[in-house]
Amino acid sequence: MDETVKKYTTRKEFFKQYKKKSRLQETWNRFLRNKTAVLGLFIFVFIMVVAAAAPLIANYDDEAIKINVPARLKGPSAEHIFDTDEMGRDILARIVHGAQISLVVGFSAVALALFIGGAFGAIAGYYGGKTDEIIMRCMDVFLCLPDVLLALAIVAAFGTNLVNMTVAIGLSFTPKFSRVVRSAVMTVRGIEYVEAARAIGSTNAHIITNHVLINCFGPIVVQVTLYVASAILTISALSFIGLGIQAPIPEWGNMLASGRAYMRDHAYIVVAPGLAIFVTILSLNLLGDGLRDALDPRLK
Repeated sequence: MDETVKKYTTRKEFFKQYKKKSRLQETWNRFLRNKTAVLGLFIFVFIMVVAAAAPLIANYDDEAIKINVPARLKGPSAEHIFDTDEMGRDILARIVHGAQISLVVGFSAVALALFIGGAFGAIAGYYGGKTDEIIMRCMDVFLCLPDVLLALAIVAAFGTNLVNMTVAIGLSFTPKFSRVVRSAVMTVRGIEYVEAARAIGSTNAHIITNHVLINCFGPIVVQVTLYVASAILTISALSFIGLGIQAPIPEWGNMLASGRAYMRDHAYIVVAPGLAIFVTILSLNLLGDGLRDALDPRLK
């Protein structure tokens, strides 16, 4: 024992070396061993940095939305790497600023769905019985409708601004989040620490928020990453058919819609926004798969 300790400068370092790693450290280490997940994280962080730095990369008023007819469809060059569109606007500038819109609306919609659906799912999973039946049957009604169709109906009824689109997508994802949270809550509601919290007189609201939901974090965060990807795809789909974000606001879906008439001779006008959608969704899916594997205790 003493000879082993001599390898370290102090006994504190020795015991620190053999100290059991925390759950967070173990999860992070498992995540780092998954190369595709790390790649997805790197790509997504890069996209977020680019979106945050969009005003520094390209001027919104002069390059992203200002019409410049003499510069229309000039082809790729040092000044316009991804060509210019049919209005003479720089495609790269529009993609960079469009990333802000896609990410903000995507995360906001999923946050809304998680808040509403998570609340209903937690209540249904914790209480069970008639409460569970009533809530889940209501959610089943909404699950009968495809996500895009439900979002399309809400946007068509209330308008096509950013707030309405965020609410529409968030409400369309709410039933699925309620089922995810419900199933996660049902797996932990009967565990000893929940029973102990009941025994000491904790309220149901306190138990749900401080004991149950915290221990359902793993499956929920995985679903968040996957549904952000679905939300971005839904935003692009609605904008593509003209019921989403309208021009001249740069958004990947309406860029595809406006550029499809010129794609034969100017491929960059649709390849660039299509590639932006593909890479963003791919990175989120890789990240979500990696988190699922890292948070699965059976894969330790």
